[in-house]
Amino acid sequence: MKKRSISISAFLLMVFIAPPVKKITIFIAGDSTASIKEIKAYPETGWGMPFVYFWDSTVTVQNLAKNGRSTKSFRQEGLWDRIANAAKEGDYVLIQFGHNDEVPTKKTYTTEEEFTNNLVEYVKETRQRKAIPVLLTPVARRKFDSTGQIVGTHDVYAQLVRNVAKAEQVALIDLDVKSQALYQQMGVEYSKLLFLQLKLGEHPNYPAGKEDNTHFSELGARLVAQLVLDEIKKTLPALANYIVKPATK
Repeated sequence: MKKRSISISAFLLMVFIAPPVKKITIFIAGDSTASIKEIKAYPETGWGMPFVYFWDSTVTVQNLAKNGRSTKSFRQEGLWDRIANAAKEGDYVLIQFGHNDEVPTKKTYTTEEEFTNNLVEYVKETRQRKAIPVLLTPVARRKFDSTGQIVGTHDVYAQLVRNVAKAEQVALIDLDVKSQALYQQMGVEYSKLLFLQLKLGEHPNYPAGKEDNTHFSELGARLVAQLVLDEIKKTLPALANYIVKPATK
């Protein structure tokens, strides 16, 4: 009788003790549009900054995106190694490049072939760590034509990302398309609110003002982060389970 009582107690203990919560890390590899900004750059904000606040306590976001980096310089400077060495099974690696790869006059320039090969290597090395790669097309710049229609600014390199995602069977977040749609919805004037657009004397970090159609304001970064989250919900349901759910009344 005593042994049976002990067995029942052990069973009940196993039932009511919750299994350990699996913790994961989301790494961000990318450029200035996603990076963490220094105080002297505010109110410029990378979309990776507000992105961290949408996840539950089991998720750590490691944002290694840096200003001016391309798929080539990100590796050359050892930033990719920091991800490759730290990533573990079940982690996610979000990879967004193109802005600095596509400009021939920049030292970070990569040819179309190099860009493709670099992305393929990032995907393969992520999988070698048993982590999950996610490719993102470069987020769009703000550019409208004379009729008020949004104009693509990364058409070639965004398509290269799509090609790699298809060939390597990698989850794709088409941030180029999604961000263009957001700017179009807001229109020529209101879309300026999403970017680092400041009048003369409006902010002490930019006393002469600023007209930047590439880098985001705090509002722009948050809305772009929400675009990424919306796509995660559609394409990566296992990862979406970690997104903080609104409290119900």
